[in-house]
Amino acid sequence: MQNEITILKNLNHCGIIRMMDFGDAGQVVKPSGRVISNLVFIVMEYVTGGLLFDLCQTMGAMGEDAGRFFMNQLVDSLDYMHNLRCVHRDLKLENILVDDKLNLKIADFGFACYKSID
Repeated sequence: MQNEITILKNLNHCGIIRMMDFGDAGQVVKPSGRVISNLVFIVMEYVTGGLLFDLCQTMGAMGEDAGRFFMNQLVDSLDYMHNLRCVHRDLKLENILVDDKLNLKIADFGFACYKSID
């Protein structure tokens, strides 16, 4: 998770989920009453629309115009990451969120890394 936090701190783009806060003093109280302390946590912006995966399931075939609309957003976000030498490494429909205005947000940077210059 520390790697994910480091990467998210350096990303500032409208097509990438925004990290609001993070810490290592998280606490969970289980239904049994057992307390688990000192958990690492990340607080991210809330995206209202859900997953792109679910939207594709609901819509079915989306057509050329809708496909172009989403692809342009995705390519813009990936270009931004590419310029920072950041690689997501787990890009799939389940890791792309859609807000209420159909804007895409790439999420889940748990496998992300920076590509070193060869």
